Amino acid sequence: MKLPSEHYYRELVEGKREAVRDRLLLALLRALAVPYAGVLRLRAAFYRIGLLPSHRLPVPVISVGNIALGGTGKTPVVAWLSQYLIKRGKRVAVLSRGYGGSAEGELHIVCDGKSMLLPPEASGDEPYLLAQKVPGLMTVIGANRYRAGLFALKELQPDVFILDDGFQHLRLKRDLDILLLDAKRPLAGGRTLPAGFLREPAGAVQRADLIVYTRCVPGLVPEPVAQKPACRSSHRLTGLMPLAGGARVGLQSAAGARVTAFSGIADPAGFFDLLEAGGVRLTATLAFPDHASYGEDEIAAICRLRDASRSTVLITTEKDAVKLAPYRERLGNCFVTLLEIEFEESGALLDKLDKLFR
Repeated sequence: MKLPSEHYYRELVEGKREAVRDRLLLALLRALAVPYAGVLRLRAAFYRIGLLPSHRLPVPVISVGNIALGGTGKTPVVAWLSQYLIKRGKRVAVLSRGYGGSAEGELHIVCDGKSMLLPPEASGDEPYLLAQKVPGLMTVIGANRYRAGLFALKELQPDVFILDDGFQHLRLKRDLDILLLDAKRPLAGGRTLPAGFLREPAGAVQRADLIVYTRCVPGLVPEPVAQKPACRSSHRLTGLMPLAGGARVGLQSAAGARVTAFSGIADPAGFFDLLEAGGVRLTATLAFPDHASYGEDEIAAICRLRDASRSTVLITTEKDAVKLAPYRERLGNCFVTLLEIEFEESGALLDKLDKLFR
């Protein structure tokens, strides 16, 4: 089950809607995309030549971001980078906008590396999940990431910043710019908003220092989009954790059960496909908007679908789970997927990271 508005937009911009009014709307969107792309090119050029100010923090900044709408697996990459650097003795702080939280854009410490200081409904799901997932990681939210970085330096004294979803946040200089591209559709059709899925024109990939192709599968060789150092990565489900708490279990524990999967992430179809690739047979699926806030209506919809499909198991993502604690009892036999990222040919990435601290 997919939200009609998202489904309609995807079919429209991919040219799959044949009605006359749909073709007219697509023509209008493509016309609007031309000045939109032009403004974004000018903006990037103004930052490049200094007409718009870009500020540098006194410690290394690693930006992780994407150029396309939809999920590219950014959160697992940020978690992996954080763990890698913390294991090497670095004090790591993630700077995020806090998208979807009630405190979005405000300046707050979400986690000081020891204690959670802001709840997920205020911080947004990703900053909270990262702090929960990576012991010792500090997370700070704020619309102006430079100001957030100065605040974090004063309060937390990090050795390195990771700029979450930072590819377009050009007001903050970075020492390593990592661009994530989906291996199946690196440039998502090549058209910018509002006539496509690109946040900015495809030429922006040239700003990247390193490209990480995500969601690679055996036999798939991503089409190179730029002469840049690159590596490949894939997502792997490592198990399930009961939402109500307890020991992790293997995916095989859901084998043979009637399963309803639900999520409020950018690419729910990718999540459902990953479950089925892991041997979980899905009886029903339910997709909410990205960064969905779970309230009575959403929980009731999940329970109705579970009962109507006669499912005995619910499965969701870690990102959704941080907002579901108040509903553990109502959701019953609900499990959270545990996801890890694996890198292939990671030499380019490790070399870039090591050079930051030489």
